[in-house]
Amino acid sequence: MLSQAVNQRHTYAQYATWDDAHRWELLNGVAHGMSPAPSIEHQRMVGGLFAQIQAFLQDGPCEALLSPLDVVLPEPGATLDEATTVVQPDLLVVCDDTKLESRGCIGAPDWIVEVLSPATATRDQGVKRGLYAHHGVLEYWLVHPIDRVLFVYRLNDAGCYGAPEVRAAEGRQAVGLFPDLLIDWDDIFARFER
Repeated sequence: MLSQAVNQRHTYAQYATWDDAHRWELLNGVAHGMSPAPSIEHQRMVGGLFAQIQAFLQDGPCEALLSPLDVVLPEPGATLDEATTVVQPDLLVVCDDTKLESRGCIGAPDWIVEVLSPATATRDQGVKRGLYAHHGVLEYWLVHPIDRVLFVYRLNDAGCYGAPEVRAAEGRQAVGLFPDLLIDWDDIFARFER
């Protein structure tokens, strides 16, 4: 359906009419096909992170959610139908439940985690990082599972991400937004590599 229109700009109103046979993201109105289903290793990594985050958040106001889930990021003053950015991050945390509705998350999540894969790494590290900062995602994690490296971006007072904090993904590490949440990387990688 999109083969003739792949170079055109699209809105959420158009995106919402596309069939579910293929997954897409809209980045500034440009349609990008999502890669086939993630590998089992990717799923183990995302699942391990989700389990730890969800266990920590279960009694509080914030909620962890997994892809596929549409996150629609309208520009200020634009209607939902006019939005030109729709993403499906691997994992997201939302602390304002008014942003959640049956079709997904409308507005910026507080925290997004992307586990990098060859098919999406360029977008995740480039245009999506810029869009997440622009729309106010407070913390953005990029996990390099093969190299066991974590890049942590935090929104600064100017509404930008500065240089990332680069960490080895090992041991237990606190999350900036939730200092009492310690991610146990050793447990996650034990599942990832089995």
